[in-house]
Amino acid sequence: MAGLSSRSAVAIHALAMLAHRRGGSLTSAEIADSLESNPVFVRRILGRLRDAHLVWSTEGRGGGWSLARAPRDITLYDAYAAVEEGQIFSRHTHPPNGGCEVGRGIGDLLDAEFRSAERALEEQLGRTTIAGLLQQILASDGEPRGH
Repeated sequence: MAGLSSRSAVAIHALAMLAHRRGGSLTSAEIADSLESNPVFVRRILGRLRDAHLVWSTEGRGGGWSLARAPRDITLYDAYAAVEEGQIFSRHTHPPNGGCEVGRGIGDLLDAEFRSAERALEEQLGRTTIAGLLQQILASDGEPRGH
């Protein structure tokens, strides 16, 4: 399984920070500081979010990154789709042995199961907006976190 990269988490974190700024802008360095991450990596993620029309940037003094849409109009799936590539689950790298009883039938069945799981993930991420996530973050601020 390929799995999700950290790009989704970084993108969602950046979008939540920008939503919290309420119309103001943040530099990639400010976002990277919150993430304790490399500003170059953060700029790459922000560039993908810009390409997906989720954020926009202004150059020069006082410039930075801002949301291009209202936080209630951006879902976690929007962020995921902007920064992740390909399928979540890796498929067979080459066709299984058709002479094998298991190999003959597993490909199509696994593909159907993986597609169903990917659709479920997309639907779940599509239910939560950046505004809703930020509201949950702020409501839980200071409360003990579970493991």
